[in-house]
Amino acid sequence: MELPEFAPGLGARVQLTVTDADTAQALGSGDVPVLATPRVLALAEAATVAATARQMPGGITTVGTRAEVEHRAPAPVGRTVVAQATLTTMDGRKLLFDVTVRDEDDVVARVRVERVVVDRQRFIAKALGD
Repeated sequence: MELPEFAPGLGARVQLTVTDADTAQALGSGDVPVLATPRVLALAEAATVAATARQMPGGITTVGTRAEVEHRAPAPVGRTVVAQATLTTMDGRKLLFDVTVRDEDDVVARVRVERVVVDRQRFIAKALGD
């Protein structure tokens, strides 16, 4: 597998308008009607995937291997949040991203995401026990 080259600074943003399905109540991570921490993580990971998507060669993908979430402020239903991912380091197959999730007023979360470049078919085969 030939590794793609991703330069530090590569980034992408994804946006979400918080719905009832995105809340801590709905996801079982709490009992309040605000953006759930697991949904913050999913949004951050989506931004990291989007950052590499345009330059990813066929047959190659990335998988998440580690994340650190600092959920700093609530975002109620109806609020729009934007996750901005920035690649900070590429070390062999490992990619490290810093992601900031903001609404119009606050930093909602800061997330550090580690992803690893893998051969897609080989990864799926291993996951299925083939």
